[in-house]
Amino acid sequence: MTAERALRTAAPHELLDALRRVLVQEYAAQSVELYLADYGLTVLQPVSVLPLTAEPVSVHNSPAGRAFGAQEPFVEDVHGGAVRVHLPVTVRGDRLGVLTVTLPDDEEAQGPVGELADIAEVLGHEVVVAERDTDLYLQARRKDRLTLAAEMQWQLLPGRSCSRPEYELGAQLEPAYAIYGDNFDWSATADRLTLYVTNGMGEGIEASLLTNLAINALRNARRAGIAIDDQAALADQAVYAHYQGRCYLSVLMLDFDLATGRAKLVDAGSPQLLRLRDGVVERVTFEAQLPLGMFEETDYVAQDFQVEPGDRLVFVSDGVYAVASPAGEAYGDVALARAIMSTRLLPAAEVPRAVLRELTGHRGQSVPKDDALVVCLDWHGR
Repeated sequence: MTAERALRTAAPHELLDALRRVLVQEYAAQSVELYLADYGLTVLQPVSVLPLTAEPVSVHNSPAGRAFGAQEPFVEDVHGGAVRVHLPVTVRGDRLGVLTVTLPDDEEAQGPVGELADIAEVLGHEVVVAERDTDLYLQARRKDRLTLAAEMQWQLLPGRSCSRPEYELGAQLEPAYAIYGDNFDWSATADRLTLYVTNGMGEGIEASLLTNLAINALRNARRAGIAIDDQAALADQAVYAHYQGRCYLSVLMLDFDLATGRAKLVDAGSPQLLRLRDGVVERVTFEAQLPLGMFEETDYVAQDFQVEPGDRLVFVSDGVYAVASPAGEAYGDVALARAIMSTRLLPAAEVPRAVLRELTGHRGQSVPKDDALVVCLDWHGR
């Protein structure tokens, strides 16, 4: 494929220019634009030479946003007989943005939509690789300046969504441009999925430093092939060695067997789990153990947990379930279950953002007082 070859040989910051030349030559494209979803998942930001020369478009009520949300190409008629094809740019379920290509006329446009969709997928893979060598795409994702703490937290994350035949995952942090210590991490092999949901402690840089230490300690233990309870113990030692109990971290850790849905779980703190099964939302509780780093050489014990095909698991930090309405009702009591039910038809990748929108309405003010983290896992099984 000419476009794939052009993308693979282009300089990291010139991916869009290289693709534009190919699409003009081979498809008579009149314009080619790449939009990336911002950190708050509210707008699609154009990738262009800085300073930005094009306006962002809404994720919620624009043709490009429709392609992004549905994860399907969307063809839009424009003046002069041309059509504009909006194509989702997604890598293994991680929704990056939208490639928009304007073509001469409707009849000729319908043919290459499938080819353009394949090109958009290749572009997504190349953007992920290119981010190691250029800031262009990371800059394009922000509509506001990130705080330093938020910069550190976003760089720590694996992505915002991913999918495999056995499961779909989606996650979102708020406030996106000023997050502190809440975090999530996941990793999969052929047979297992490991998921960490972290409820941070403190504010600003100190909170981010604590979370970075704990997550990297957990990753270090996981990559050494150590069982999940021992991962918790080693991360606990690393945090305690540095902070001597002054700071600690709450984390819910799960290790799923993809073939059976059986999981080992360590509940070391305050993240909460709600399960939607057969139309009923219920909170799932476990034996609570000490947060990481609270005391020296804490022993952790893994518990058993079973998920069934069709289950939806929603994990939330205390910045979600403990938030009170103006009338004093905690969001986690009734409103969270109501939000999970109202979003049951959405794909996992869209659920966290939708729940956080409802949380804003419950809170009665736009600016939260704490980090809010939502992770959604849809289990399909094998």
